Parts: sequence; structure tokens; C-alpha cells
Amino acid sequence: MALNLDDATRNAMGDALTTQVGNAGQLRIYSGAAPADETVAATGTLLAQHTLGSPFAPAASGGVVSPTLPANVNASATGTAGYWRVYTSGGTSKHQGLCGTSGSDMNLNTLSLVSGGPVQINSWTLTMGG
Repeated sequence: MALNLDDATRNAMGDALTTQVGNAGQLRIYSGAAPADETVAATGTLLAQHTLGSPFAPAASGGVVSPTLPANVNASATGTAGYWRVYTSGGTSKHQGLCGTSGSDMNLNTLSLVSGGPVQINSWTLTMGG
């Protein structure tokens, strides 16, 4: 049987993510497949980097963290967005997930990023399991 957690527990887990990232963390979008987890060195090409809000996200609700969407930036390289990572302002990798244009944790307006072109995040949610 799968573990079931109440919303208060799932919200606490989500709020812990926000605390870990802290203020003015970094979001980096890379090309290619995501590594096994966020502790493994990033792979692919760094396509874009955003500075995140302070705090990273408002309080979790219903077991969902909805990070404050960062302002658009211009891509630093050309490639197909594959995954994202969140880092603390000090550069420690904390979380990663997949990029998409719909149905992903993070949805961009396009996965085809062009150096110097805008990178727009349309939605971003992190759902706590259980």
C-alpha cells in the first residue's frame, strides 16, 4: 500500500523546499536528459539562468508549491530545454525536474531556445507526493 500523507504534512514538505532554496536562488535550464538526481553534476548545455524570488515561493497549499515565476531572461546558448535545476544563492543544487510546454513541473513557451532569445516560463508547480 502506498503511503498517504495529509495536506498539512505535504505542505510542510513543500515549505521545507522553499526554506532550503532561501532568497535569490538560481534557476538553471539545461539541454538533454536530467541526471539521476540533483547531487550528480549537471549535464548538457546551460541554456538559461534566472534569479529566483525572495522567498522562492509562497506557502504551500494542498501539497503544492507554486514558485514565484522569475522574469524572462535571454538564453545564453542555443538548444532544446530538457531539465531544470534550482540552486541556493550560494550555488548548492537543491531540486531538479523536467521542462515541457504542457503537463510538466515547469512549462516554457517553447523548448527550442535560441541564444539571445527570450526564455519564458508559463507555469511551474512542485507537487509533494503521498
